[in-house]
Amino acid sequence: MKFSKNRFAIRFILMACLAVAFFLTTQANVYAKTADTASSSDVQFTSIPTAADSMAARKQAQAKLAKAKPPTINKTANTEKPKTLWAIFLAGLLGGFTAVLMPCIYPLLPLTVSFFTKKAGSRAKGILQSCIYGLSIIVIYVALGMIISIVFGSDALNALATNGIFNLFFFLLLVVFGISFLGAFEITLPSSLGNKLDANADKGGSAGIFFMAATLVVVSFSCTGPIIGTLLVDAASKGDRLGPAIGMLGFSVALALPFTIFALFPSAMKSLPKSGGWLNSVKVILGFLELAFALKFLSNVDLAYHWNWFDREIFLSLWIAIGLMMGLYLIGKIKFSHDSDTSYLSVPRAFLSIIVFAFVVYMIPGLWGAPLKSISAFLPPIATQDFDLSQSPGGNSGGPADTASVKNRKYAGNYDRIKTRGLDAWYDYDQALQESKKIHKPILIDFTGFNCVNCRKMEANVWSNPQVFNHLKNDFVLLQLVVDDKAALPASEQFVSTYSGKTITNLGGKWSDLEASRFNSNSQPFYVMLDSDGNLLTDKNGATINPSPADYDIADYNKFLESGIAAYKK
Repeated sequence: MKFSKNRFAIRFILMACLAVAFFLTTQANVYAKTADTASSSDVQFTSIPTAADSMAARKQAQAKLAKAKPPTINKTANTEKPKTLWAIFLAGLLGGFTAVLMPCIYPLLPLTVSFFTKKAGSRAKGILQSCIYGLSIIVIYVALGMIISIVFGSDALNALATNGIFNLFFFLLLVVFGISFLGAFEITLPSSLGNKLDANADKGGSAGIFFMAATLVVVSFSCTGPIIGTLLVDAASKGDRLGPAIGMLGFSVALALPFTIFALFPSAMKSLPKSGGWLNSVKVILGFLELAFALKFLSNVDLAYHWNWFDREIFLSLWIAIGLMMGLYLIGKIKFSHDSDTSYLSVPRAFLSIIVFAFVVYMIPGLWGAPLKSISAFLPPIATQDFDLSQSPGGNSGGPADTASVKNRKYAGNYDRIKTRGLDAWYDYDQALQESKKIHKPILIDFTGFNCVNCRKMEANVWSNPQVFNHLKNDFVLLQLVVDDKAALPASEQFVSTYSGKTITNLGGKWSDLEASRFNSNSQPFYVMLDSDGNLLTDKNGATINPSPADYDIADYNKFLESGIAAYKK
């Protein structure tokens, strides 16, 4: 088929947008927050390699916290929610534009626009009806998001971020979506529902147009359902109450725009590529991306529940295999049952295949320990790597400097899979205070999480800097408190939070409560510098920092650490 220059350009742009859609959608996860997940209903561990602390020691620790200096307000933390909602909206927008390219929607564009322009009788009335049609689509999808928000509520959505059962469910759900896009089956709503809506669409006025939009939503569900499901899963796992509604707003706006714009400029329809086999290719590519995205949720479960089998190289091997199959599909070496025969390799497919194969080549060194900083936030921590040829920034292989000391570190056995090579962290607040008094160094608290993508990005891109690494290794007692650890606390250590009123029954809840009650923050990563008595170290740069996910500045973080060192020496 020969395309005009305009038609070819539009087709190339559409395919290029598809190539980056998955990356940008998952990049939105970088803005996600690991929220307070303490709940008595969560699945918990019963085996902890430590003895229970005495009640007297616990009371003493609580008294120490109460006497400490008041916390400084974390201004950055208060500005993170809008960024998260914007990221969800953009992910929805990309999902909506991708849905327009689906075989269930794209062929309907000229039919629907023609219906409004011809039946309306006048151009002004046709534009008005198309606008009502677009608004109806937005109302339907936003209502879906609002229903999910109301049914689950903010507490339940927060729990989804780290709850193993839900993460496993999300993984299986996305795998089903991916298989559906590959052509094994179609996910459809009952045909009776579509018939009823179509019958109501024959009514005149705005009500009829609304039911036309509802009919489109139902009929196109086999194509849009997996995209909508992925967006809702992603939005819900961020823990923001408005997340599902905002995601559906972005999706519906992108889906409605083409119908409205082409009603305004009907002649532009002539420049669009004709429907054909390339529409099914879009579905197949999205199927591969759905499968790749699903692996992140499986990794979350593996980390939070200490299964210790889904290592970094296994994750990378699966991504490499998916990438190779996608590349071979683009160049026509792999075909599925619904694909049309192609007699030649088009230029858009050639460019996309180059991008995919280049990304595969980029990932391969990661099998031997390459940091892969651009995607490190989505991979399991590098500590899960069984075969690692790389060296730590400090110049050693990552082994502990003091084996005897490490053996006595409380909870250390829980965190082998998130340890940073060359750094020997502590994992209990009271032990860190004792160590600080013993060696006369300030404490750096790193509030982190197993499933915190921002934390992994921070460790890969900022902590790996030699100057920063040197400060962390030699000038601080590094205290890492994991807020999403489901390990159960002994009965003697469980307590009712004076901050939230919740019963704290697991280790992650204990540290999450400490972060929220004392430091006015519930986002990760969050860094706090304390002296040996547990008081905040104050200097011109402050004693806390919540780095922006969009810009992890090494110089700023280094200044933050140096200000704490200077304040401690004073």
